[in-house]
Amino acid sequence: MPKADLVFTQGPVFTADPARTRATSLAVTGDRITAVGHDEVRDLVGPGTEVVDLTGKLLLPGFQDAHVHAVYGGTELAECDLTDALGAGVYLARIRAYADAHPERPWITGGGWSMESFPGGLPTRQMLDSVVPDRPVLLSNRDHHGAWANTRALEMAGLTAGTPDPADGRIEREPDGTPSGMLQEGATALVSRLVPASTPADRLAGLLRAQRLLHSYGITAWQDALLGTFGGRPDPSDAYLTAARDGSLTARVSGALWWDRERGAEQIDELVALREESRHGRFRAGAVKIMQDGIAENFTAAMTAPYLDACGHATANTGLSFVDPLALREHVTRLDALDFQVHFHALGDRAVREALDAVEAARRANGMRGNRHHLAHLQVVHPDDITRFARLGAIANIQPLWAAHEPQMDELTIPFLGPERAAWQYPFGDLLRAGATLAAGSDWPVSSPNPVEGIHVAVNRQEPGATDGRVFLPEQRLDTAAAIAAYTAGSAHVNGLDETGTLRPGHLADLIVLDRDILTAPPEEIAEARVERTYVGGELVHSA
Repeated sequence: MPKADLVFTQGPVFTADPARTRATSLAVTGDRITAVGHDEVRDLVGPGTEVVDLTGKLLLPGFQDAHVHAVYGGTELAECDLTDALGAGVYLARIRAYADAHPERPWITGGGWSMESFPGGLPTRQMLDSVVPDRPVLLSNRDHHGAWANTRALEMAGLTAGTPDPADGRIEREPDGTPSGMLQEGATALVSRLVPASTPADRLAGLLRAQRLLHSYGITAWQDALLGTFGGRPDPSDAYLTAARDGSLTARVSGALWWDRERGAEQIDELVALREESRHGRFRAGAVKIMQDGIAENFTAAMTAPYLDACGHATANTGLSFVDPLALREHVTRLDALDFQVHFHALGDRAVREALDAVEAARRANGMRGNRHHLAHLQVVHPDDITRFARLGAIANIQPLWAAHEPQMDELTIPFLGPERAAWQYPFGDLLRAGATLAAGSDWPVSSPNPVEGIHVAVNRQEPGATDGRVFLPEQRLDTAAAIAAYTAGSAHVNGLDETGTLRPGHLADLIVLDRDILTAPPEEIAEARVERTYVGGELVHSA
């Protein structure tokens, strides 16, 4: 019997298959898993075999992120990064320090600030002027649905009290109508279009920086949720193609081509051509990303009923549907017939319903074609729509880190949704019990890309390190095995990587070693786990 190149012994091994099988040993030959079992696997150890002792550690399929912006995240790491800070004073000090350290930069860009650090989630231009008065500044907030600009940037863009709001966004204003420095959704493009574009070398460096980080968190594959130009950002596709061609892309990447919401069906032929052009080695772009709405914190997520005001009274605002719902059905039906996967941004309950209606129209017209359409974010899901996911074969693409009590949720979301609708948020448990397939992602750089932290929140419905005892909608918890499956088998299904996501003979050897068995550890300690090794196709791509 041929000997293996790599053998893991003294398990546990969690295969993430439908039976949630546990083993104690696994063998790899070349880029494939050749055996999964127990003591008998040791017969494959030969003189050239590397043996990894798993005692006390857990072998899993590689994590996969079903919704991430890797090139953007990696590029932002080299800009003014506010993601690990909190508080207006801390932000301003860091922005000043960054500007002082980079006098050569014509613009100060970056982001990652949190809305809860400012009254009403709205920072002002004057704050930025106090630290950088002479150069334009534009900093995306944590969720990247808004941006903070200083006076110089607003002036360069020609924004005044007389500038109208774009159809897909809002300029926040001072009492006399002057732009206040906060731009929501599509309004960010009014300024970001002036930011000097990154170069191909910048984007490639950003991708490789991101890949190192993602591998360190055990991520072996992902779906990049935005390939194309949007909000002044250049298309990251060239970075993926360059890395795929020169061999520096060690991850497996699926890409979602951006649907331009200012255009209609005339762009479909262009998307077909882009799909053919965007395919090489471990990279392919077979999905189309449709952003159907915004976010709840700035009242642009599309809801079936109006948002409330600060006094608890209904307003006239139900959010934005960026694509006309009837047109959406037609577009999705055509894309489905062309065997595109559709990757929806659907955050409010109306957007979720509109996306499901579009998938249903496609199913009715084309039958079940196996294109694995998925709805990402799913913050508010109307109870009437929970069972539709399984019936339509629509995958629930969840971002678990957001399903917890934290200031943005407690101060900027729940009061404006009201108690009934607030209880419909992130219904992971209901979706799973109703038979939906769950995939999981991070939306990084919106939030941490670490799947272990996401699993922790999915299981505990509390942020790592929470001490106040408050659990966010505890009936929506997942058990640890189900949460792991969402980040492995579920996301592999979304990413079209059917030979990954579970550990079974013949599958690709994309796998990771955690420093502890989180399946048997106390749930409140899950986030303490660390990835010790990450393999893609049997090749070690990260070692702690």
